[in-house]
Amino acid sequence: MSKRTLKEIQSNNISNLIIQSNVPSICGDEPCCLGIDEAGRGPVLGPMVYGICYCPVSKKDKLKEMGFADSKTLSEEKREALFTSIEEANDVLGFEVEVISPTFISNNMLKRSKYSLNAISMDSAIGLVNLALKNGVNLTEVFVDTVGPAAKYQEKLQGLFPDLNITVESKADAKFPIVSAASICAKVVRDRVLKSWTFPEGDQYTLGENGVSGYPSDPNTKKWLRENIDKVFGFPSVVRFSWSTASFILDEKAVKVFWDDEEEDEDTKGTKSVLTFFAPKDSDKFKKHKFFEERHLTQVTEF
Repeated sequence: MSKRTLKEIQSNNISNLIIQSNVPSICGDEPCCLGIDEAGRGPVLGPMVYGICYCPVSKKDKLKEMGFADSKTLSEEKREALFTSIEEANDVLGFEVEVISPTFISNNMLKRSKYSLNAISMDSAIGLVNLALKNGVNLTEVFVDTVGPAAKYQEKLQGLFPDLNITVESKADAKFPIVSAASICAKVVRDRVLKSWTFPEGDQYTLGENGVSGYPSDPNTKKWLRENIDKVFGFPSVVRFSWSTASFILDEKAVKVFWDDEEEDEDTKGTKSVLTFFAPKDSDKFKKHKFFEERHLTQVTEF
């Protein structure tokens, strides 16, 4: 993954981004297998990244020789080395990853019509397979690490891609080297994105180098969340505020919000409303913006 790509993510880490390699010419000529896996599904911090990797069916043995395994069982150094080997084997291996921003995840999971994490995951996987086909990859086999019940997921994918031989299994990343390769791509990209995360909210925020994993059960993660909450605006955009870990801390430490259609609760009487932070002072109520004053612009209701 190039430095330019990282800069694109840094400049707009609220939106999703797809990163892809060039398609090896052999992958357009020969039947290919493709693996799908994700990284960062559970953490309360950072994006979820879906990855696919593909190669000719005739080159499956090459993947075993390269030493692919589930990315979660490998050290960071080993994952980086394997990802480099994927990039260098660009005559037979191709990959795609989608970086799904924490803002996208939270916004969709909290919609009135809920868009679950499973649905987000499945749609990302489907989109990446469609992109590979659109790019001319001669796919015949697809191996997927399951989200939810494997049989139901496989039935859905088989219905969408009837010409492909699809296998959906739990722990597929430990069973199929091509899924392990996809797992490496997803995990390395997520790690790099988090390490280079730029906070649009300001330089006062930093993930630091103190071992914040992002997982809700990690004490360092909980400590980071408690120390980096704004009482009015909540958390910076690296946080998935739809996670219960974040919600509990918001309830505990943030300013209470009152809605016009809610009756005042006895327990919250006397608590400052978040609306008071935005209420104009009496002297500013009808003051024109400097832009209009300087140009002597006034409101016209009749000609």
